[in-house]
This record gives sequence, C-alpha cells and structure tokens, in this order.
Amino acid sequence: MYGKSGSIDDACQVFDNMPQRNIVSWNAMIAGCSQHGHGKKALQFFERMQSDGLKPNYITFVCVLSACSHAGLVEKGRFYFDSMVEDYGITPGAEHYACIVDLLGRAGLLGEAEEFMKIIPLKPTASMWGALLGACRVHGNMELGRQAAECLFQLDPQDSGTHVLLSNIYAAANRWDDVEKVRSMMKDIGMKKEPGCSWIGVKNKVHSFHANDKAHPLTKEIYALLDKLSGQMKEAGHVSDINFVLLDVEEQQKEDFLCYHSEKLALAFGLLSIPPGIPIRIMKNLRMCGNCHTSIKFISSTVGREVVVRDTNRFHHFRDNTCSCGDYW
Repeated sequence: MYGKSGSIDDACQVFDNMPQRNIVSWNAMIAGCSQHGHGKKALQFFERMQSDGLKPNYITFVCVLSACSHAGLVEKGRFYFDSMVEDYGITPGAEHYACIVDLLGRAGLLGEAEEFMKIIPLKPTASMWGALLGACRVHGNMELGRQAAECLFQLDPQDSGTHVLLSNIYAAANRWDDVEKVRSMMKDIGMKKEPGCSWIGVKNKVHSFHANDKAHPLTKEIYALLDKLSGQMKEAGHVSDINFVLLDVEEQQKEDFLCYHSEKLALAFGLLSIPPGIPIRIMKNLRMCGNCHTSIKFISSTVGREVVVRDTNRFHHFRDNTCSCGDYW
C-alpha cells in the first residue's frame, strides 16, 4: 500500500518491523523498490530474501528483471535471467522475456533486443513489441519502430498508445507527412489520443490539470509562479529542450508549449497549497516528458522541496536537483 502510494520509506519501515515475511511480502518490496527507481536496493532485498532461506518464484524474477531494466543493470539482468533457469529451474514466461526486451531496449541495444525476440520459444507478445517500440522512441530508431508498430497494430489495433508512439517517432525525425498519415489513420477508425493529465490531492480534494490549462481558480497565481521559476531556470543556464515538442511549429512556440505542461501546473499549485516540509505528490497518466523531468529537478532544489511524480512507468523522487531514477527511465 505504501509503495503504491509513493511512500517507499514507509513501506521499508513496515517491512522491517514484520515479525514474519513470506514470498509475497518479499516480492512486494522488490517490486516497490524497482518502481521507485531503487534498482540496486531491490536486488539487495532479493539477496536478503535468499539469505533468509526463501526460494524465489516466477513472480520474484519478474520483479528482479524489471528492477534491472529500470536501473540500466544490463549484465545483472542477464545473470539473473540465466540463474532463474539454471539455478531454480523456472521456465521463462512472456513476462520475463518482455523484461529482457525492455532491459536491452532501454540500454539502447535495439538490435540485440530484436534478435532476442527472434530466438525465444514464444511468439512475441504485445508487451514485448511495446517495450521495443518505446525504446525506439527514446533512441530514435524510426525503421525498427515502424516494424514494431506494425506488429502491434495486428495484435492490438485499438491501442491508441501505439499510434501515438509511432507518430512521435516520425515527428522527432521531422517526418511530418508520416505524422499526418498516422493521425488520419486514427481519425478514420474513430481513435483519439489520450490527453496528458496530472492530478494532485490537497486537503482531501483532487485537483487535475491539462497542458496550458486555465480552468483552475488559482490559474493566475499558478502561471505567475511558473513564469518566475522559468526565469530563474534561464538565469541559471537551463535551456528548454524543444525536441520534446512534437509539433510542426516555430521554435518560440515550442518553448511556450513546454512552459505549461500538466505536471508543471500541478507542481506550481502544490507549491502554493502544501505547507513546507511536506512532500508534493503528483500523478500523471502518461510518461513524463524529459524537459519537465529536468525542470522539476531544478525546481526541487530551488524551492527546497521533495517532489514525487508517478507517471506510467514509475515513481520519480525529486530532491536537491536529482531524481531517484538517475535520469534513466
């Protein structure tokens, strides 16, 4: 419960105070550490579990391999995958294979990830192709990304996320005609892109924000605070990364788009509404954009606050201009 709500330290404390621990509690801690960007700590829990005499199961290795993937521990991931088979006699399932594809893809080993999918004894699943597509978006491999998207269209044609990722890959490569083709395809089948949304709880009330949102009663104060923080970032030499704006517009417009993303609006509201000393916890329905990630690191240091953002991939704990993910997510 604590881990899923963003309080991994409280989860660790409850775990350490348990009179008895079973495989479920160990797996929960390994998974929780992984989701919070503490990959090495997750592996320490795995080693502790074995020292306590518990034998890891199918789920344990899904958690362990996921931890390796999110922390960029490629060689560790390879080792534990082999150990699962050779030392524990566990037959890899689709989840384990997907973790390895994700592990290799995140590390930029796209060719190896593709070859791995060709040699496994299972037919690649949507999760595997999705991991490869996401990696192609991050590392800018348009051709392989197109292949992964085509396979996903066949496996799950109603998943708007596939169309959006492919469109983003084309946009990053300035292939605007191809972007328009993907958008037309979505329109023809009645599919809409899920808009980015961030929300934050304050005094038992949930406040939600969209990019460039001006519906909140404190809009004037929120925008004024963001403009102030943006000025401070520029003075400190921070330059907005307009590569994260996947629209065919002028550079100045791209910079303007980046200023008021939903997570930034939620953060500004949190700074205005939550007393100092209390972490600001934000949830987002999509993957956090890289420019917002850099900005919130800076803001956490400038205002001296801890900020926790939960996106579709993991929890990000920002403090003193650093993030728990180590800028690898």
